[in-house]
Amino acid sequence: MMIETYPLTWLDSLILQTLNPRKTDVTALTDKELEIISENVLKESYKIQSRIKNEIFSLAKKRQIRLLVRKYHSNLIFLLEAMIENQKSKEFENTGLSKIFELVVSTMDELLSFVETRFLNYLGLDERVPITYLIVHRKEMNVKLNRLRMITVNKEADKAKIKIITDALSESKELKLKTKATFRQIFYERQLLKVLIKTDYLKEATEIFSPLDEILIEMNFNNRKYINFLIEYFSNNLSLFESDCDKLGLLQLYYKDFNQIYCSGKISYDPRKQNITNVLENWFKHEIGYLEKKVEIWRDKLVSNISNEEIKDNVLESKVECDLSADQLALILRAADESRIIKARSMNLVFQTIVPYLSTAFKKNLSYQSVRSKSYNAEDRDKDIAVQTLEKIIKKINSY
Repeated sequence: MMIETYPLTWLDSLILQTLNPRKTDVTALTDKELEIISENVLKESYKIQSRIKNEIFSLAKKRQIRLLVRKYHSNLIFLLEAMIENQKSKEFENTGLSKIFELVVSTMDELLSFVETRFLNYLGLDERVPITYLIVHRKEMNVKLNRLRMITVNKEADKAKIKIITDALSESKELKLKTKATFRQIFYERQLLKVLIKTDYLKEATEIFSPLDEILIEMNFNNRKYINFLIEYFSNNLSLFESDCDKLGLLQLYYKDFNQIYCSGKISYDPRKQNITNVLENWFKHEIGYLEKKVEIWRDKLVSNISNEEIKDNVLESKVECDLSADQLALILRAADESRIIKARSMNLVFQTIVPYLSTAFKKNLSYQSVRSKSYNAEDRDKDIAVQTLEKIIKKINSY
C-alpha cells in the first residue's frame, strides 16, 4: 500500500529550508533556480488544494473534518509567519528574492483563502486569532492597502471611497493588535481586499452605483463613513432640483437601483452594527415618505387653487348686467331689504350675496361693500331713476 505524503511537504521545505537565510545561503540561488522555484510554487499550490480536498472529502465524521481543516489552517498560518520572518533578512532586498517572497506570500494567502472559503463552517471563525497571526495579517494588509491606494480610478467619488476603505482597514488592523480579533474579521478583510484589488475601476459605469459601490454593498461594508458618503451624494444630487416631484422621481430611481444590488447578510465589516442595506433602506423610506407628503400637499393646494379659479370664472360668466348705476342698484337693494321683500340675517348679507352676480354697463366687477355704502349717500337724480325703474316694472306687471 502506497503511503500518502503530507500535502505541505514541498512548501514546508521551501520556506523552512531553501528560503531560510539562517539555514541556507539564499544569495547563492541562481536566476534559473529561482525561475524553477516560481514555476513549482504555482504547481504545488494547485496540488495542495486538490490533496486537501481529497483528504477532507474522504472523511465521514464532522469532528474528523473539523480537526483536519483546523490543522491545515494553522500549519499554513505557521508557514506564512515563517516566510514573513525570512523576509526580514537583508538578503531579500535582492530583486529576484524579493519577487520570490511576494509570490510565496501571495500563494500562502491564496491557500489560506481556499481553506477559509471552502471549509468556513469548520474553522470556528469567532475564536480569537493568535497574536503572531495578527502581526502577519497586519503586514500582509499593509502590502495590499498600498496596492489599493495605487490603483487608478476614473471618478473622484471612487477615489474618496477608496480612501474611506483604506482608512477604515488601517484603523482596524491597528486596533486588532490591542484588542481581541476573530478569524471572521480577518477572513472578511482578506476577501474584501482581494476583490477590490482585482476590480477594474477604469470601466465607464452607466448605472447610479459604480462597480465599487456594488462590491461594498454586496460585501456589507457597513462602515459609517461610507454610508454617510452615499447619503450625502444622494442629497447633493437631489438639491440640484427645485421641484419636489423631480426630487421624488430621482430618489425612487436611486432606491430601485439600490434594491437590485445583492447584499450578503452573513458577512459584514462590523458585526456589531446594522447591515448596510437596513440603514440605507430606512433612509430611503423616510426620505421618500417625506417627499411624497410634500408633493401630496402641493397637489391638494393646486387642486384647491384651480377650483377657486373655476368658481371665479363661473361667477364672471353668470353675472347679470343691469341698466342702472351702482348707486341706483344700492337704493333698490336697500329698499328691498328694509321693506322685507328680501329677507336675510342682515343687510350686509343681502349685498354680499347678490352684488357679486351683478354688473353695470360701466363696471364688470362690483364690490358689495362699495355698493352698500352708496345706499346711504343717494343723490336725488339716482332716487328719481330708481323710482322710474320700479314704475316701469309695475307697468310691465300690469300688462300681463
